[in-house]
Parts: sequence; structure tokens; C-alpha cells
Amino acid sequence: MLRFRCIQLFTSPFEAPFIQSFKPHTSISCAQMGSYSTTSSSAQNSPKLVFRQLFEKESSTYTYLLADASHPQKPALLIDPVDKTADRDLALVKELGLKIIYAINTHVHADHVTGSGLIKTKFPGVKSIISKASNAKADLFVEPGDKIYFGDIFLEVRATPGHTLGCVSYVTGDGPNQPQPRMAFTGDALLIRGCGRTDFQIFTLPKDTLLYPAHDYKGFTVSTVGEEMLYNPRLSKDKETFKNIMQNLNLSYPKMMDVAVPANMVCGLQETKSEAC
Repeated sequence: MLRFRCIQLFTSPFEAPFIQSFKPHTSISCAQMGSYSTTSSSAQNSPKLVFRQLFEKESSTYTYLLADASHPQKPALLIDPVDKTADRDLALVKELGLKIIYAINTHVHADHVTGSGLIKTKFPGVKSIISKASNAKADLFVEPGDKIYFGDIFLEVRATPGHTLGCVSYVTGDGPNQPQPRMAFTGDALLIRGCGRTDFQIFTLPKDTLLYPAHDYKGFTVSTVGEEMLYNPRLSKDKETFKNIMQNLNLSYPKMMDVAVPANMVCGLQETKSEAC
């Protein structure tokens, strides 16, 4: 099993202009199973941001839909889509009158097959995005400091390796016309009152930053940096105690791992004719 070193995550934001090439440092309530919901916060009440938290029950995976409602084209993106619920999510995009432009993954998942490839087959104009460090296939590869724009709203890419070497988190921007409080989509690096299967730290963002993980197994939907600093039992230990906890979790082998990982390395499509997917 691969071992990943501890690093300090979520360093200070990068500042760079938006360039389409996505080169490094460029701009670029309880959810019901099988349905969608919005959680109550000022970020979701933004006059510009459309936000939905969607749930896939078999792997307890959260997919996030974000869009700029004030832009003429209403551009939208999906974070961590799942193949089994891709049609549901796309139906919601259509119902809300949005235009899906990106299918984004926080990392190569081991517990489900990504919906990115399936979404691209239905909407060929959609671009798939994943971190360059993941070594997976995609249309666009991001690195720490990149910005992903959808309309006037953008996500900053933050390196959060640990759960996997290529893990990144996507954080809403800090500035005019950006959702406040900020929102961090942390994949498996940080769960609510827990974390993925190896070490990390995530405490340099403002304490009111909303945290949206890729999974939850107890029905929670959102937390904040401040709450996790106070109440996350895995983050209040010293390094040696944390290592001992993580090494003795006795977690079962992910039941989808042998199918999901190979598929997710090619955007969820088992066979692909092109280098990008």
C-alpha cells in the first residue's frame, strides 16, 4: 500500500490571471438518498450561486452542482459525479436551465466509478478535470494555484495529498461577487468529524469556511473549519497518536476498488479511443 507523507495543506491563496490553458498558477439539510437538497447558509443564498448537494447511497458519495445563475449562459460544473447517478444530475441541470461545462474530480476514487466519462458522452462539449498529480486521464489537468472559472465565479485548486497523492480540494474564491462564507470541497481528505485513510491538516482557511466532503456515512452534510478544529477527534491528537489511530482502523478492502480505480483512471470509461476523456 502506498504511504503518503504529512504536509501542511491549504496554504495561502495564489493570485494569477485567468488563462484558458490551465497551466500551473493560472486562472482557470440532510441530503435524501437519490435526491438533492440545499443546506441553509448565506453562501447558498448568494444571488449568483446555484448550489446543490446530491447523494449517491451505495457509496455514500456527495456530488456537488455549482453554477453562476447571473451569467447569460448559466455555466455549471459537477464535482465528484458518480456514474450511477449521472442521469439524475444531468436532469437537474436541465431542469434548472443550466449549461454544464465541467465534470471535476477531487481524486481517483476507489469506491465508485466517476460519472465524468458518461457525462461527456451525453454532452460532448463538457471538459473533464482532475489534478495532474493523479496521473489519470482528463481533458484538463489542474495544479495548486489554478483557478477554474464558471461565469464570474471561480474555484481555487488547493493541494491536499494524503488520502491519495493526487488529491486536491476546490475552494470558492475570496473577492467581489464570490460566495461568502467560502466553501471548500475536500473530497476524501477531510470528512465531517473524520478524515480519509491517511494524514492531513486543513486549518489555515477562515474558521467560517464551509466544508463539503465527498462522503458521509452518518447523514451529515456540511461542517466548518472551526467546528472540525474543535470536534474532529482525529485532528486533536499529536502526530504519533494520529498515526497509531490511522494504522489500526482495520478498514475493509473497498468493495468497488478493483473496478472503480481502473475505470476512474480513464474518466469512468473502461475503453477509450482518445488520450483525453
